[in-house]
Amino acid sequence: MKNNIQNDNQTPNARVLSSKIAIIQANWHSGIVREASKSFIKALGDYGYQRDRFDIFDVPGSLEIPLMAKKLSQGGKYDLVMATGLIVDGGIYRHDFVARTVLDAMMRVQLETGVPILSVVLTPHHFQETEAHMSFFKEHFVIKGQEAANACHMTLQNLHGIGELKLAS
Repeated sequence: MKNNIQNDNQTPNARVLSSKIAIIQANWHSGIVREASKSFIKALGDYGYQRDRFDIFDVPGSLEIPLMAKKLSQGGKYDLVMATGLIVDGGIYRHDFVARTVLDAMMRVQLETGVPILSVVLTPHHFQETEAHMSFFKEHFVIKGQEAANACHMTLQNLHGIGELKLAS
């Protein structure tokens, strides 16, 4: 089956560029986490998205991301939500359980609401609050923000393209 859409995911159309995007950022290790938000916005700006298309919401930690994502998705204002957080092994609770809970809930939200939820919620195997680790993860979150921007752009292009599909006659 051939579709009638020419979509190279590089050339944004006006409908995609006018998409409204919510960014949720957890405040644990905010100096690291916010690097993803900044690089996400910058990379999408390189595609042509304007700064006023983004709203940023802070939450205390990653566990609060899914509820915020659900509330924002249900409101009908946002075409996509990107969430960023850092879940580390603090020695008190099972960080892998927290990560799984957050990601499972984010997936449920996007399936229930139809609004894509992108995750830059990371759970490193080893994290220590040393200069070397802090620097490494700051740089890593910059890269992950750029990757999320590429995924965002492609997802919005695809979703807008679905509405334009016509079956070959």
